Amino acid sequence: MAASAASPPLTSPRIYLIRMVVFLTLAGFLAFVLYRQIVPAFMANPGLNGLILGVALIAVILSFGQVQRLFREVRYVNRVAEGGGQQAGTPRILAALAPALRDRGGGRPHGQAAFQPLLDTVASRLDEGREILRYIGGLLILLGLLGTFWGLIDTLSAVGNVIRSMRAGGGDAAVMFDELKSGLAVPLSGIGLSFSASLFGLAGSLVIGFLDLQAGQAHTRFYNELEDWLVTGAGPAPAAAPVPVPATVAVMPARSPEAPNRELAEAMARLGTLVGDSTSHSRSSTQAMANLAEGIQGLVQHMRAEQQMIRDWVEAQASRERELKQVLDRIARERVE
Repeated sequence: MAASAASPPLTSPRIYLIRMVVFLTLAGFLAFVLYRQIVPAFMANPGLNGLILGVALIAVILSFGQVQRLFREVRYVNRVAEGGGQQAGTPRILAALAPALRDRGGGRPHGQAAFQPLLDTVASRLDEGREILRYIGGLLILLGLLGTFWGLIDTLSAVGNVIRSMRAGGGDAAVMFDELKSGLAVPLSGIGLSFSASLFGLAGSLVIGFLDLQAGQAHTRFYNELEDWLVTGAGPAPAAAPVPVPATVAVMPARSPEAPNRELAEAMARLGTLVGDSTSHSRSSTQAMANLAEGIQGLVQHMRAEQQMIRDWVEAQASRERELKQVLDRIARERVE
């Protein structure tokens, strides 16, 4: 019990909630400062932009829930560490690990090989809760691109209508230019606002990405502290337990005086067999080493012979080159004469 009381409890993930609230406050302040620019962009496509903001709001609530659910698990582990395993309640994420935690709190730590699969289960449960946040982050970008392409299609179709409505026959060029300018005013003024969906989608993805990062850090610290707390009780504790030799001796039946001699003879016979086997193995190993040495020696001799052949060939080629050079010199002198 003292060992469990000495173990440090898990820290609360409150610091990550504070970071998330501060970040959302700064984002809200920036939106308030840019209120005049954001409202026209939002009204360019209120349906799709409202959908993007609604999805982002759902992701914000889910991210806070991913951190908030760790408080229950942290309180459970801390109560078990303090010795109150019976009053600690029932965890949700640590449901598979609850028996091992109670044993750890009661001074009966499990080995690392025993609780490692359970820790992997806890890690998978923590990670699957954040999969929806990752999906929403990509969904926001996709909705923004959808709004952009939607706006571009509307703009191009409006430009096409303006061009088709122009008079093809002769007319005043100034009048035609004024008609073209008035006809393109609406699509050209809306082409900038057609990217508003991408603006809201990227901004929402940025906010959700930061919140997901904080939730991931909270999960990682919770998992690491839980693993460290379990590992501190694993290892030498089971080996330090006293071996119950007297109890074993007390329950053993009486043995005859010939039993030790018979067992000693059998042990000597097995030892002799092992020695014989090791002798035979050593002989075979010695023979194999000798064969290997002979093979290496033969390989060295063969390499030396090949090197000698190469040297002879090089010398022969050099002598031939010298003779050829002498012949060429003679021919050159004869021509000069």
